Amino acid sequence: MSASRRSGATDELGPDEPGPAREGSGGSDLLAALLDGMDAALCAFDADGTVTHWNREAERILGWSADEAVGRAGFAGWAVRSADAEEVEARLMSAMDAPGRQVNEFALLTKDGGRVLVRTQSAAVRGSDGKPAGVYCAFSEVHAQIDLERSIALSEALLEDASWGVVLVDADLRPAVVNAHAARALGTGRTSVLGRPLGELLAQGVEELESALTHVLAEGAPPAPAELWVSVRTPEGERRRCWRSGFVRLASPLAEEPVPLGVGWMFQDVTESRQGEQEASLLRFRAQQLHRAARAAAECEDPAEAATVHLDFALAGFADHALVDRVADGAEDAGRVRLVRIAATPSGAPGPSRLAGRAGLPVRYGEGHPAVQCVERAGTVRADAGSVGAGEARAWALARQWPGDAVHVLCAVLRSRGRTLGAVTFLRGVGRHAFERSDAMYAEDVAVRIATALDLAGLLGDDR
Repeated sequence: MSASRRSGATDELGPDEPGPAREGSGGSDLLAALLDGMDAALCAFDADGTVTHWNREAERILGWSADEAVGRAGFAGWAVRSADAEEVEARLMSAMDAPGRQVNEFALLTKDGGRVLVRTQSAAVRGSDGKPAGVYCAFSEVHAQIDLERSIALSEALLEDASWGVVLVDADLRPAVVNAHAARALGTGRTSVLGRPLGELLAQGVEELESALTHVLAEGAPPAPAELWVSVRTPEGERRRCWRSGFVRLASPLAEEPVPLGVGWMFQDVTESRQGEQEASLLRFRAQQLHRAARAAAECEDPAEAATVHLDFALAGFADHALVDRVADGAEDAGRVRLVRIAATPSGAPGPSRLAGRAGLPVRYGEGHPAVQCVERAGTVRADAGSVGAGEARAWALARQWPGDAVHVLCAVLRSRGRTLGAVTFLRGVGRHAFERSDAMYAEDVAVRIATALDLAGLLGDDR
C-alpha cells in the first residue's frame, strides 16, 4: 500500500531530493517508507487543503487507507463531522501562517463510524521559493495521555484536597507519602511522618494495622472496609480513634510480573459515630440487665438473696468485683463513719455474690477511704491507682481492703426511704477502662435496688 500519491503537490511538500531521484519513483518510495515507519500518524495538506500524504499509523487509527484518504479535500464528510469540519480545517490550515508548531485536540471519525479523540501537532511546509505550500500534521490518540493526566490529577487531589486520610505505605510498612488530612489525624507534619515505623505514631492498634497491611501486600485488598481502633501519640497525650479504613495494593505497571510497591491506605475518622453507637448499645444492655435482675429478684423468697441477685446482674460487662458495706450500728456515737461488710463477689474465681458480716464487725477502712467518703457525702466517689507499677497498684488496693487486682473504683451510696445506709463499691482490674461519669448513673440505679432489698431483709444499719 502506498503512503502517498505522486502529484505536483506531493513533490512540493516532499523533502529536497537529489536530481536523479526526482526523475524516477525512488524518491517517492523512500518518502513512503519513511512515513510508514513512523509510530505517529502523519498526514499532509497542500495549500488548498487537499490531503497529499497518509501513512500506515493514520490508517490504523482511523481505518481509512492511503488510497481512500489522499486526494480528498480536507476532513469534511469522512474523517470529521460536517458540523465540525469548518472549525477543524481552519485550525489546521492556520499553521501555514503561524511560526513553529501548533497543538490542537480534535474528535475525528473512523471508517466504521466511531469517534476518536486525537492530539495534533501541525506546522507549515514551505516550497522552494520559501512561501507556504501546505501543512503537515502528526496526530495520535490521546486516551492514554488523558488517562495518565487524570491519574496524576486524581493523585494530586487525593494528596492535597481529600477530606479523608491517604497514606502510601511502602513494602517495609513505613509511610512514603501522606496527605494533609492524614498528617493531622496522626498528630504530626507531612514530612516528619515519612519513613517512621507505625509503632512510633500509634500507641495501640498498630499490630492490627500492620497485620492488615501485610495481608494486602500478600493477598490483595480485602472485600470491604475495616474499622480499626487505634491510640494516636500526640504531645497532649494519647487519643483513641476509630478509623474506617480501605486498602489497595500498589504494583508497578512497568514490570511484566506484578511487583508490589506498597499499599494505599485510605481512612476516615468515624470515632464520634461509633462511640455514639456503643453508648446507645451499652445503655440498652444495662437497661436489659436491670430488667432481668428485677425479674430474678422477684422470685427470691429472701430479700437478702434478692440483693445479691441485683449485684450479680450488675457486674456483667460493668465491673470485675463488687462489695456492699452497711453503716455499723451506733456509728454516729463514735463520731465517724464505720462500715460493716455484708456482701461481696468472690475474688479470684467466678461465682455468685455471698452474704457476709453476720458478726457485725466493722471493716478496717482508713480515713479518706472512698467508701467512707461516699457515705459522708451521700454521693458517688471514683478513685484510681494511677500510673504506677503492678506492685504499687496491688499494695494500693490491699491497703483499702480490696482485691489485689483492683485499679479502678466507683462507690455509690445505698439509700432507702430517704436514708443513707451504706455504700456499694464496684472494682475494675488491670486492662479495663476507668469508671466514667456515665457509669455513676448506672451504679446509683443498682445501689437503690440493692438498698431496697437489704432494707427489707433488715440487714442495714440505723438511720443517718
